[in-house]
Amino acid sequence: MKKQIANYQVSLKAILKNSAWETLILKEPEESYATYWKYDFPGWRIDEDEFEVHYLDILRREIKEELWEKIKVELSKKPVAIWRHKSSHNIVFYVVFEWNILNEDIEISFEHNDFEFVKLEEIILEDYFKSWMLEVAKMYLWK
Repeated sequence: MKKQIANYQVSLKAILKNSAWETLILKEPEESYATYWKYDFPGWRIDEDEFEVHYLDILRREIKEELWEKIKVELSKKPVAIWRHKSSHNIVFYVVFEWNILNEDIEISFEHNDFEFVKLEEIILEDYFKSWMLEVAKMYLWK
């Protein structure tokens, strides 16, 4: 019997660090809590029309959409975590990069309610993240 090849959507996420080595997390709307997570990292899925666009440019676009056009970041080209998640309607493969925030000129988009900077290694991850986002945070910290 021939195995079925999985079809994945790809999502790019950024762990953004400020000068104090705190990580920026974005608060999700409360209606998202039950099915997703409480906090998120910036980024999202690659759009179909972005096949020819470099993946770091896609992530840069997402960051600017979610955190305001004036934010400046310094990027790392190597992933710091990967994860996959299967829901009832799709499978998503997450690739996570760590970037430094060069200015903290942040103004979040309508997609999130608020943001804060935390030291991931000092918080109880389960109080902030659920589901696959929790697993991404754990993988990033190698817990």
